[in-house]
Amino acid sequence: MIFVLVYCTAGISGTLTHSFLPLASLYRGHINPAVTFGLFLARKVSLIRAVTYMVAQCLGAICGVALVKAFQESYYTRYGGGANTINPAYSTGTGLGAEIIGTFVLVYTVFSATDPKRNARDSHVPVLAPLPIGFAVFIVHLATIPITGTGINPARSFGAAVIFNEEKPWDDHWIFWVGPFVGAAAAAFFYQKVMRAGTNNAFWSFSNKGGS
Repeated sequence: MIFVLVYCTAGISGTLTHSFLPLASLYRGHINPAVTFGLFLARKVSLIRAVTYMVAQCLGAICGVALVKAFQESYYTRYGGGANTINPAYSTGTGLGAEIIGTFVLVYTVFSATDPKRNARDSHVPVLAPLPIGFAVFIVHLATIPITGTGINPARSFGAAVIFNEEKPWDDHWIFWVGPFVGAAAAAFFYQKVMRAGTNNAFWSFSNKGGS
């Protein structure tokens, strides 16, 4: 079973990595409302642009799930339409915590991999940025698929819930918005206020010592 999980997760993360590469040059790869929300809190995108991205992401997710249902209806039905729900073996709190932590890891990785200061210092960073992001998705899926089916993307969860339209996914659906948004907010705060501040302080301390 663990080999199946690893194989499927590798496929998901690899697909995301390849998807991010062409999209990054068009509009910085915004395919996840939680990531967009984190970047908005960090003042990297405007409110209007963030809302526009989120609406487009949700519409795209609905269309994507509808296509899957149209072309692979037997698999779609067998696996519950890919809709996110909390595994009955886990509590609601555990599911919420998994989504918060998983999204924190993803959004923190996005901030770290796309930091403009690193991009300016190391020319290879922008080219390789999708790789750590894809790896973060891989790790998060390994950890959270047994608990929530791995949301960490409210648009993906919303699209699946809309097309599948069963009671259980809708009962749990709030978790797949609240968890990712809380995780994204925590990652934005931690990276901007803790990591970047610590880096700046270390830089100024080193500069002062060098000049003395």
